[in-house]
Amino acid sequence: MQVSDRWEQGDAYERYVGRWSRPIAGQFLRWLDVPRGIRWLDVGCGTGALTEAILDGCDPASVVGVEPSAGFLETARARLGDRATLLPGDAAHLPVPDASADVLVSGLVLNFVPDAEAALTEFVRVTAPGGLVAAYVWDYAEGMRMMREFWDVAVELDPDDAALDESARFPLCRPDALAEAFSRATGDEAVVVPLDANAVFADFDDYWEPFLGGQGAAPAYVMALDETHRAALRERLRERLPARRDGTIELATRAWAVRARVADLEVA
Repeated sequence: MQVSDRWEQGDAYERYVGRWSRPIAGQFLRWLDVPRGIRWLDVGCGTGALTEAILDGCDPASVVGVEPSAGFLETARARLGDRATLLPGDAAHLPVPDASADVLVSGLVLNFVPDAEAALTEFVRVTAPGGLVAAYVWDYAEGMRMMREFWDVAVELDPDDAALDESARFPLCRPDALAEAFSRATGDEAVVVPLDANAVFADFDDYWEPFLGGQGAAPAYVMALDETHRAALRERLRERLPARRDGTIELATRAWAVRARVADLEVA
């Protein structure tokens, strides 16, 4: 079986995982703790959650968001209006000049970039000397429990699908790999920290139905199954997930955040 990592529909993404990314975005920005009044670039801005958090909490001089998905850009523009400059483009070919950002950030994107090394080279190109390059990615291997529980059950039902698990496919979901990649690209010693929050689902349907949206690897996998296999996966998950007496389900979410400075200088 092959599944697609493409993200095209903003609403489907929001229901699936976008709603859980907002607390992580806030933690990430507080951890960066950069000066106000500087230039930001958000690579892979998606539906605009991180860009919005920058605008609301960081008093930027300017914010540019770059996103390859037309559907996501449409959602971001509806959310942000003219508060940010939103451009189509991909991480390995950024449509902005050299040294045009003081802080470059990328949220939940790098695992989906076909050539992460080329993207990091671009990140350094467009960041001013002494500027900060930073990102965060979901911890598919362990701490992102809504996806970890899903793939554990999927592979139990069909061990041949283990290679589709995002923890197997995305090496940058691990802190050591992130630190090495950012250190190599910037020449600085990268710092990596966990960002933790909890996702609370109203009931099992609130957890399961976003997987039917087809956006991302796990939902695409669900929609590629025949109805019998899909039903077996649904019911095994229903048995596995820790529902409370009121039906709510609370699962941990974890992302790994990384930062490094270009040329190891201070932002003026």
